[in-house]
Amino acid sequence: MTAELWDVSRLRFEETAPPALTVALRTERDRRWAEAVRANPTLFDGPVAALTGLERDGADGLLVSWAPLTYRFRVLRGLPDAPALAGLFAAVLQPCDEGRLLVGRMSPTTSAPGRWQLPGGTLEPPEEGAALDLDMLRRHAARELAEETGSATPADALLPGPVVRDTQGSLGFLFTAPPRPARELLERYEELARVESEAGVDPEFDRVALIGSMDELRELPGPLASYLPLAAERFLGA
Repeated sequence: MTAELWDVSRLRFEETAPPALTVALRTERDRRWAEAVRANPTLFDGPVAALTGLERDGADGLLVSWAPLTYRFRVLRGLPDAPALAGLFAAVLQPCDEGRLLVGRMSPTTSAPGRWQLPGGTLEPPEEGAALDLDMLRRHAARELAEETGSATPADALLPGPVVRDTQGSLGFLFTAPPRPARELLERYEELARVESEAGVDPEFDRVALIGSMDELRELPGPLASYLPLAAERFLGA
């Protein structure tokens, strides 16, 4: 599967029941998850909203089907007869006042160590009685931006942007934050990383960078999230 980017003006969400798993698939899932946790004890099997279906809704709309699961569903990828499941995430295009774009490198204790990506994270199911909708996506994106970079931006200041699909099928909802001075972005990240490190917590990003061109993106040391070149090119231009 290749990464894709779509301009979407209408989003609809439909909750579905979690897919049924055979005894053999459940056993193999739990075995693989135990192996993953032994390799990285910081992994947490928390609640997630998993993508179960996707349909185009006219020329500029998407109907997104999702189900509440836990993080361990990811180890089912590639297993024969496993249901087609992928993640949902929200991410933020954070520019600086010079037109550059903030990206971060995932720390060694995360699920994707060394990978460069936008600030963002996997969606959790909404609280009981709440809906998975654009407002929830926007709040989640704002929270991830603050937790990963130290830059607190009100959710209602984030502008909805395109939707991306990565090479593993995960669907991402992009938002654009208001520009901030480059020095401020870097200082806020450095302060966040200092505070978390002193508290014995590994920051989710072990490094951030401000990129101003696709060449600078390609020169970053380490792998890129598969959707990142598409998102960066949309923001920066070729």
